Amino acid sequence: MKRFMAFVRKEFLHIFRDYRTLIILFALPAAQILIFGYAVRTDISNASIAILDNARDEVSSDLALKLEASEFFAIKDYLTSYDDIDAVFRKGKIKEVVVFPEDMAARLKREGNVTVSIIADGSEPNAASLVTGYTTAIINDYSATLTQQPGTSVPVINPEVRMYFNPNLKSHFMFVPGVITLILILVCALMTSVTIVREKEFGTMEVLLVSPLRPWQIIVGKVAPYFFLSLINVIVILLMAWFVFGLPVRGSITLLIAECMLYILMALSLGILVSTTVNKMENAIIVSFIGLMLPTLLLSGFIFPIENMPKGYDYFSMILPGRWFVEIIRSVMIKGAGFVYVWKQTLVLAVMTLFFIILSARKFKVRLEEGSK
Repeated sequence: MKRFMAFVRKEFLHIFRDYRTLIILFALPAAQILIFGYAVRTDISNASIAILDNARDEVSSDLALKLEASEFFAIKDYLTSYDDIDAVFRKGKIKEVVVFPEDMAARLKREGNVTVSIIADGSEPNAASLVTGYTTAIINDYSATLTQQPGTSVPVINPEVRMYFNPNLKSHFMFVPGVITLILILVCALMTSVTIVREKEFGTMEVLLVSPLRPWQIIVGKVAPYFFLSLINVIVILLMAWFVFGLPVRGSITLLIAECMLYILMALSLGILVSTTVNKMENAIIVSFIGLMLPTLLLSGFIFPIENMPKGYDYFSMILPGRWFVEIIRSVMIKGAGFVYVWKQTLVLAVMTLFFIILSARKFKVRLEEGSK
């Protein structure tokens, strides 16, 4: 028993000396609890909406104040015409537009009913369903209070829900852009990091060290196949989305392919950076999976709206390339937006790509020089 306890003590010491094991045992469960408890939410809070008030009377003003007073919505803009609706939706900052008809109060008194249009951004079906559901409930509640006023008839405000970009709320409008984002991270970052680490682990890196190839040539030679394979993956997914699900590319195909190429380049440089920090394939897989795939899946806005997350998670998601690429591909592919609507996200991805390329090239060169010595 004494020998057995000594062996158990030795195993505890091995675990406590390995910080990677401690991270998996303690940090990962804590991070998952925080993410699923606070960031991953199926309700809405402070969703950005816009108001098109054609009535400008006491009823429309009261309804707007009631929407603003709720914890679910934040009125970010007051539109002046129907032409503004398309522009605010393409910018991607507004989840819903509530349209009040002309002479709303007068028509309620005269006719007893009026229709309020609720137009939601259908490119995110889950968020659109939640937003329109809450708005309908608030309007119905306000309509019920009007019927209780003495001396009135039975005024009824009918909410009319319409979905922009995705009238039938098809789920693949949300999943196809997210799947492209995940596949590119998987193929580019994960496979690139594993491939380079495998060279070092199997000892074949020495062959490269004694070759006349320069560091940048080794990097380009390693990532070039994955660049073209990832581009083929994107084209195949787009064709499948079109022919199988009936989801065409509404924007410029040239712009979409160019944005995908930028994201592929960023993911490849990130995979090289991972390969310079680890020495085993298992570690490369863990770092790529936990550090890249899970945050991209949960915190990029692919499934769960970023607006519903606490501010801390919102700021953290800004360093995730997937967040910016999801916004780009949804805007171009589903909303038909041009470069003028996605230039900020493109600039962020370009800066990230340049940063990762410079950092990974420098670290890879240092590792090669250390290996050659």
